[in-house]
Amino acid sequence: MSKFFSGSLSRLSPYTPGEQPKDQQYVKLNANESPYPPSPGVAAALNAQEAANLRLYGDAAAKELKAALAKQYGVGPENVFVANGSDEALNFAFLSYATDGRGVAFADLTYSFYPVFCDLYHIEANIIPVKEDFSLDPKDYYGLHQTIVIANPNAPTSLALSRDQVEGIVKANPDSVVVIDEAYVDFGGESCVALTRAYPNLLVIQTYSKSRSMAGARLGYAIGDAALIQDLETIKFSTNPFNVNSLTMKAGVAALEEQDYYDANCKAIMETREYTAGELRKLGFAVLPSKTNFLFAKKDGMDGAAIYQGLKERGVLIRHFDKDRIRDYNRITIGTKEQMDIFLEKLRELL
Repeated sequence: MSKFFSGSLSRLSPYTPGEQPKDQQYVKLNANESPYPPSPGVAAALNAQEAANLRLYGDAAAKELKAALAKQYGVGPENVFVANGSDEALNFAFLSYATDGRGVAFADLTYSFYPVFCDLYHIEANIIPVKEDFSLDPKDYYGLHQTIVIANPNAPTSLALSRDQVEGIVKANPDSVVVIDEAYVDFGGESCVALTRAYPNLLVIQTYSKSRSMAGARLGYAIGDAALIQDLETIKFSTNPFNVNSLTMKAGVAALEEQDYYDANCKAIMETREYTAGELRKLGFAVLPSKTNFLFAKKDGMDGAAIYQGLKERGVLIRHFDKDRIRDYNRITIGTKEQMDIFLEKLRELL
């Protein structure tokens, strides 16, 4: 970095995305992307006329997309915020609700962007350890008087709280915003969107990157009380009013019109997930019960990094995290049945 970089920022430890290597063809099971393309209507929406319209600014208010999302979730357009990926919505939530000294609480094993936001904005982080089995105890989050952020289902552990458990946390913190990051909820979790109608301190964030096959489009959204949404809009219009491009908004609307297609993909991914988990257990792996589009697994007596490296050398990418509590584990994205059979074949070779 340059000598001109602000001193307080030079200490940042940036988020590390999953590898996107171009040196060879891989079976890519490392970034929790969908193995299926977007629905046909998405491709049709990205037509020549829309490409020509890129000379114009898009709709900063995102009215069409907000209306479509509001209809999908049974809320009003004033309850929807549209973002450049769910990471932007999370970024704005940290900035809006935790930079005034109240701090933010989240688990020690969760989405690794949360501590990056804390470092970026000088937010005091209350990091709460998950239990020995990696589950989260809701009572650890009662009465904290801090902003609370929970990935549900959680990454990288793949475990989930029930809607009732989340509601207990929200009720126990009436003076604090509770942010529920539901990036993986469509793979077996219970969404808390319906609770936003009853609790003005609940903000639910979702994404098109996983279940709707649009990771490259960068589209996320938040649903909550109109006052919370207005907070996020204030940050957006103070930084980048045109945060979501025109083509992405068109694709987002088109995807919602073909929800059955995505529901079928999620069903296929969940079936393949259970098949893969069963095969891993036959090979002696411990596999956590997953409510996501990935598995979190380890094999006693084998180093997690060695499994990751051995599979990479055989053309299969998975994700390894070099943290003490999870060093023996790897996160394995669920691809197609064919991709998972290749993964299992190469894993058997390695073993």
